[in-house]
Amino acid sequence: MLGTAFVKGSPCWIDLGSPNIRAAASFYGEVFGWTFEDFGPEAGGYGFLKNHDRSIGAIGGLDEGAMSAWTAYFAAPDVDAVTKDVQSHGGSVRAEPFDVMDAGRMSQVTDPQGAGFALWQAGSHAGFDSASQVGELLWVELHTPDPDAAFGFYRDLFGWRSQKMDAPGMTYTVVSTSQGDIEDASFGGIAPDDQQGPRWVPYFHVADPDATAARVQTSGGTVLMPAADVPDVGRIAWFADPAGAVFAVLKPDPRQGS
Repeated sequence: MLGTAFVKGSPCWIDLGSPNIRAAASFYGEVFGWTFEDFGPEAGGYGFLKNHDRSIGAIGGLDEGAMSAWTAYFAAPDVDAVTKDVQSHGGSVRAEPFDVMDAGRMSQVTDPQGAGFALWQAGSHAGFDSASQVGELLWVELHTPDPDAAFGFYRDLFGWRSQKMDAPGMTYTVVSTSQGDIEDASFGGIAPDDQQGPRWVPYFHVADPDATAARVQTSGGTVLMPAADVPDVGRIAWFADPAGAVFAVLKPDPRQGS
């Protein structure tokens, strides 16, 4: 599962673009118990989400015309070079590389099938303080029409490795960074999806997906997929927050570790 050894291509940060930052912070606080550290007007309302005082993500505003969504950030030792590689491998650039004060350097890009993500080159801020614990990012999953082509793009970009596994109604591609034991280095997957459009979906670790679903509903969100058991994976559920941003939760099978 996810950790904080941010090698090239590993997920290192996640943030939510929301039309109402305060309302979003309140919703996720009720669902996960997160607190919100607002960086003030000079940061445009952007602030960190905290899980027991550990920074695990952020919420910021939306560009005009953009839809509310979570964005996964992947570690890039040289954002400028990797951004150029995105284009050379058939992707596109939504925001050219820029400095975020002394925190780091980033760009916003889109893969060839249309899934958006971001690249992050660490400065004073390497990424999330912790991952994979209860209340934290555990897994990232790409839903895309052509999983094999999608994996080829990210393999060429980051050196990712893959393993195929059978899942209910499909073949699922587990992805790992280029370094270390392939299973220990796994952090996400790629699933075929022709219906909802290409997108990265974050999974957060919870102790009880059913109880989380109840909190989502009472806090104004929507249950997209009720809690269900997936053999050898755990119990998962999918939701949308009140602004429509999609996210998922997972209680891992104890045999899979945490």
